[in-house]
Amino acid sequence: MIEVRGLTKSYGDRLAIQDLNFTVNKGEVVGFLGPNGAGKSTTMKIVTGYMAPSSGEVRVGGFDVFENPIEVKSQIGYLPETPPVYMDMLVEDYLIYVARLRGKSKPDAKTMAQAAMEKTNLTEVQKRLIGNLSKGFRQRVGLAQALVGDPEVLILDEPTVGLDPKQVHEMRDLIQRLKGQHTIVLSTHILPEVQASCDRIIIINRGQIVAEDSLESLGKRMSASGQVTLKIRRKHEELVQSLSGVKGVMSVRRDGSGLDVSVDHNEDTIEAIAEHTVKAGAGLVELKATDLDLEDIFIRLTSSERSEVGREL
Repeated sequence: MIEVRGLTKSYGDRLAIQDLNFTVNKGEVVGFLGPNGAGKSTTMKIVTGYMAPSSGEVRVGGFDVFENPIEVKSQIGYLPETPPVYMDMLVEDYLIYVARLRGKSKPDAKTMAQAAMEKTNLTEVQKRLIGNLSKGFRQRVGLAQALVGDPEVLILDEPTVGLDPKQVHEMRDLIQRLKGQHTIVLSTHILPEVQASCDRIIIINRGQIVAEDSLESLGKRMSASGQVTLKIRRKHEELVQSLSGVKGVMSVRRDGSGLDVSVDHNEDTIEAIAEHTVKAGAGLVELKATDLDLEDIFIRLTSSERSEVGREL
């Protein structure tokens, strides 16, 4: 549905993004992650045709974004980081106006505006001025304008900014309901949001993609090691030394009343650790194998200048 090839954008002598390549398939929900200044918003502005790249190609639904801009824009609903709302318009009038801009007739525009308001829980404020609404409601109006016309592709840049916890939960539920009906690219700093909503994640750092995969696969491929946490009652220092000699153990570190052990992904290694700890008389209380969560992965990939993690394209 979305194809990005060799995408590069520079501002003077500063590269914002460099040689980006990725594909988003029809019906997918893809999380687009990165620290501030990584190039997320620049990429989304180019994909939606709002900004021209320095080089590269973007195609949406088979159409080139810059050779066929009308066809592309008819397929995209875009919520930028700052919602593009008119403060002096009523909510309903604004959404009808957006639908008319998309070339819809007056009766169709009113129907589409009503449907978008129902999806985003705005019907109770449809006769109010947008400028008199709270920031959270204005954010929802911005999402509603992206949904007007039922576009195939939704580009959502930080859709929950300014929302209270209840509204954040409602927004996540909405994205879940839209799953399968639209192709969605979701940019956010709220990592649980990605875990709750996305089929796949793309992580960008310093203008380059450093990882692209499902969360589960990425966690397994982050490194050759997994993590085992041991809680023991005695012989901490002795066990730190002796466990290092167990086959498959890569490192051992004391952490409070327990030990953090980095291991390979062989299940026999975990069994060997348990057996060794019991034989050592260390008083094993708990043994727990843990996978990297999204926060761990994000920090590891964006705290270094370049990542060696492979990408699945």
